[in-house]
Amino acid sequence: MSTNSLRVFDETHHKTNIWLKDLMEVMDSDDRQRAYRVLRAVLHALRDRLTVDEAAKLGAQLPMLVRGFYYEGWHPAGTPVKMRHRDEFLGHVRERLRDAPDMDVEQATRAAFAVIARHITGGEVDSIIHSMPKEVRQMWPGATAAG
Repeated sequence: MSTNSLRVFDETHHKTNIWLKDLMEVMDSDDRQRAYRVLRAVLHALRDRLTVDEAAKLGAQLPMLVRGFYYEGWHPAGTPVKMRHRDEFLGHVRERLRDAPDMDVEQATRAAFAVIARHITGGEVDSIIHSMPKEVRQMWPGATAAG
């Protein structure tokens, strides 16, 4: 059995770990599983709220491993899901975190938004933010009260 690994897999594993480490820092947590679950839940809510084209553009910027769980279970024909208010968006995230009832879903979502914004291009961040309802836009880092 060879111990050689494929570089592309090593790289995506490394990049994914960086994303999770960053999220753990923003969440002030040492729980990698929790960070993974939050990132996955928030990415799914974003993916489901975006148009198919915009969801694909975001997916193209994710590390390969993150991209895998981003697309997991996706039904593009049913998107975008109408989430016009912050509570609807957070409810979408909360549903995916239902086995973590103690979690502050808004705080976790804001943390994930901060990490996503740190790792994808500014143009893509702007595009995502502008496709969101005002109440959701305001949860992104640097958002103003005017949205």
